[in-house]
Amino acid sequence: MQSSPIIIIGAGMAGLACANWLHRAGRPVLVLEAADAVGGRVRTDITPDGFRLDRGFQILLANYPEARRMFDYGALNLRAFRSGAVIRLADGRETTLENPLQAPLRAFEALASPIGTLKDKLLIGKLASQLAGRSPELLLARPSLTTLDYLRRFGWSEQIINSFFKPFFGGVYLDRELNTASNFFEFIFQQFMQGPATVPALGMQQLPEQLAARLPAGSIRLQTPVAAVADGGRLVHLASGETLAAAAVVLATDGPSAARLLGTAASAVSAARLTTCTYFATAGAAPSHGRRLLHLNAQPQALAHNVAFPAEISPALAPAGQGLVSVSTHGEHGLSEEELTARLRQELTAWFGPVATMWRHLRTYYIPQALPVYSPGQPAQQALQVGDALFRCGDWASYPSLNAALGTGRQVAELLTRPS
Repeated sequence: MQSSPIIIIGAGMAGLACANWLHRAGRPVLVLEAADAVGGRVRTDITPDGFRLDRGFQILLANYPEARRMFDYGALNLRAFRSGAVIRLADGRETTLENPLQAPLRAFEALASPIGTLKDKLLIGKLASQLAGRSPELLLARPSLTTLDYLRRFGWSEQIINSFFKPFFGGVYLDRELNTASNFFEFIFQQFMQGPATVPALGMQQLPEQLAARLPAGSIRLQTPVAAVADGGRLVHLASGETLAAAAVVLATDGPSAARLLGTAASAVSAARLTTCTYFATAGAAPSHGRRLLHLNAQPQALAHNVAFPAEISPALAPAGQGLVSVSTHGEHGLSEEELTARLRQELTAWFGPVATMWRHLRTYYIPQALPVYSPGQPAQQALQVGDALFRCGDWASYPSLNAALGTGRQVAELLTRPS
């Protein structure tokens, strides 16, 4: 009988997925988390006046294969964005692009949109047709170049690249220059075409909390930072001085923390992309007219890269009678919170009108380790077993998405439970 549990360091999405699969297989697990709640980067804060603020603008693509395996969507009460986007063009005009594959009655409107030529829009349908039916694994295994080079080689004009692909997929990647690998672009493009972008009704933290609730009582220890892993994954030394015996150790932390525990150089870890999310409250409904669409800013020097109105998607995210505005700024801006808020307010006023001057600043989240960089030629997955009793999982060991975090967690559990 196994006396020591498998210890998972990190209660983010990868660690919780791994723990769930191990528990289903009858293996005892202990999850150690340095923070005060589960979720890692997927966290939701509740303000004193009742706003639910995700730490950074996040969505769940409902067609993710690993998410469909893992979550009870009905219990999450998922709320969906409409497929498409409202785009503010470089000249200040605004246009709406609907997804003709999911909203066929609006196909003519999409073709008439000024964001690209007729050829550009036909190429969107061509790519969707080419990707239909291909497995995510096949797409991610394809040779890659930068997304920008891929778009140009496929035949899209600079007009649609600058007015749609850069603001939309630049927001997905946190990479407005589209240097991210094209095989990941194909995977994400397929996901957006085949299923809705959603959020749980009570915020993104419902995802990790659903997974944590399935584990036995006492199997997650919060506020328990780990100092070191020893004996090849058989011992875990806590910052408190306590030492725990383990059947195996799974590193489910962020990349830099895993490198520290593995004793490898931080330079060996994939670089990360950063983002800043600024929240405002509105008195009354937000000025988005109930469209449930993401707003993209194609103006090249803007700080407000994309804007969402979360309470329009799920009213439970804001107190009754108020609206919520989420503004994302990707990359390093070098501004203080006060400076960034003032600059954003100016841009939002030019975009949405004088009412934006009245929006109340709620909170700003600066997230330096938001997503790992995923460059052309990078393997879709690194080795998940790094020693006889030492494993790792997370999107930093694969490609930058919730699907990868969940998938690597599952795969590590399978490695640990395979017949010897």
